[in-house]
Amino acid sequence: MNVLWIMCDQLRYDYLSCAGHPSIQTPHIDALARRGVRFNHAYVQSPICGPSRMSSYTGRYCRSHGATWNGFPLRIGEPTLGDHLRKIGVRPVLVGKTHMTADTEGMEWLGIDPGSTIGVNHSECGFEPFERDDGIHPAGPWNDPELNYNKYLRANGFEAEAPWEEWANSSEGSDGEILSGWLMRYNTLPARIPEEHSETPYMTRRAMEFIEGAGDEPWLCHLSFIKPHWPYVVPAPYHDMYGIGDIKPVIRAASERDPAIVHPVFKAFQDSRICQAFADPKVREAIIPAYMGLIKQIDDQLGKLFAWMNERGLAEKTMIVFSSDHGDYLGDHWMGDKDLFHDVSVRVPLIICDPRPEADATRGQVRDELIEYIDLSPTFLDFFGGKQLPHVLEGRNLTPLLHDSQAPRAGWRRYVFSEYDYSTRYARVALDVPPEDARMVMVRDERWKYVHTEGFRPMLFDLEADPDELHDLGATPGYEEVRARLYEAIASWSRKFHTRITVPAEMVERQTDVEAPGVYIGAWDEEDLEKRYLKPTRERS
Repeated sequence: MNVLWIMCDQLRYDYLSCAGHPSIQTPHIDALARRGVRFNHAYVQSPICGPSRMSSYTGRYCRSHGATWNGFPLRIGEPTLGDHLRKIGVRPVLVGKTHMTADTEGMEWLGIDPGSTIGVNHSECGFEPFERDDGIHPAGPWNDPELNYNKYLRANGFEAEAPWEEWANSSEGSDGEILSGWLMRYNTLPARIPEEHSETPYMTRRAMEFIEGAGDEPWLCHLSFIKPHWPYVVPAPYHDMYGIGDIKPVIRAASERDPAIVHPVFKAFQDSRICQAFADPKVREAIIPAYMGLIKQIDDQLGKLFAWMNERGLAEKTMIVFSSDHGDYLGDHWMGDKDLFHDVSVRVPLIICDPRPEADATRGQVRDELIEYIDLSPTFLDFFGGKQLPHVLEGRNLTPLLHDSQAPRAGWRRYVFSEYDYSTRYARVALDVPPEDARMVMVRDERWKYVHTEGFRPMLFDLEADPDELHDLGATPGYEEVRARLYEAIASWSRKFHTRITVPAEMVERQTDVEAPGVYIGAWDEEDLEKRYLKPTRERS
């Protein structure tokens, strides 16, 4: 039995046809949903690539693993899904992106060679890197000229020092000039590169190459696409499949910018250069059709991958999971990129197709339980027959929801949590907030979403009456009881053990009221010693 864990980068929960998008068609992802379960209320543990992924890969909240921003290293020794799977004989393999930054200082302190087996495991977030390519950036470690994809492009005639930047993420003018994909006015043009050589088909083929040669050893393959993340550059014929008429109406209200009522942190993000750009209608008209084209390309490539697996009988013994690391505002709420906790940013698609017969009863279901992305690690561990590790993995095993069509929602989970460290963002500087206080925590139950912002009033949304989250009730009279309850939910969650991971619950229970041999604290005399210590010990044995 194997797992294929597909993750897109920056794919919104509502940009699939099975999720109700009126224009985009994703038939292969839709077919996967019909064969499995689509979770309609799945939330990531941070609306930013790095910390969201570190939570997915460790099965732990950001406050627990500590990698709270892009480029903040995952500390050496933090256990990952790959570590847990190796112990039970499963090969965890990466094809694509992780946004992982290694704790090189910690490895140096412990004398771990980064090139050794253990060093590579720690550097790659527990995965065996069959193909590690984070891409996107024109310079720096994520676009090393010697990365496999850059070498592949040069081998196929696309010459440049960094062909990923100059070919895959650029367009071409009428006179042959290179037009950077970072400039959104050019996102209506096709990428310079032919479609078959672009990022998504390349990564799909690399996943096939791994699977083809994997042998009989059970594996988890994390196929992690780089798109539809910006730059919003898409090759022909996907660049003009969609037009302005296919763009969904923008989700925003004038009241969200009213200086008399808007939350100060929300306003500070709106004032950033990124959000100011995405608030412009011409930006939305340029990028959203390209964004949709990138999603359509992913769906087509998954269709090829699924057909290839079916031909080889692999679908019958492979759990297939389709997911994303966060969403994209696309100008909604006067915002661009991601950052805050509106659903378009923090709520993500999640489809799980379990091949086992026990899952037949739930095929095609859409479930509304509140799901956290840290639930995937314990689910994968269960799928491979591993023992659950609740003292380490903070998520919940989703297997009961995959196997029981009548599994009750009551008692599953009351709250989901997500966190955001904005210490490196423009908003912190604009608000003059110390880095240690630039922290937000979201809690959501079935009806309400509450955001704690350190040093400021909270935000509150009634998702039943206001599903688009346009009316912040964080300072509105009459909601004091709701705000108090949700604040206490965050406080209660924060008070739990989050770093005691070396002692499982059964060991704690065995040590209850038992001192070390020969230790008799509180004994008065020989008679008291016999009564309080020696006799109970003999009775237990």
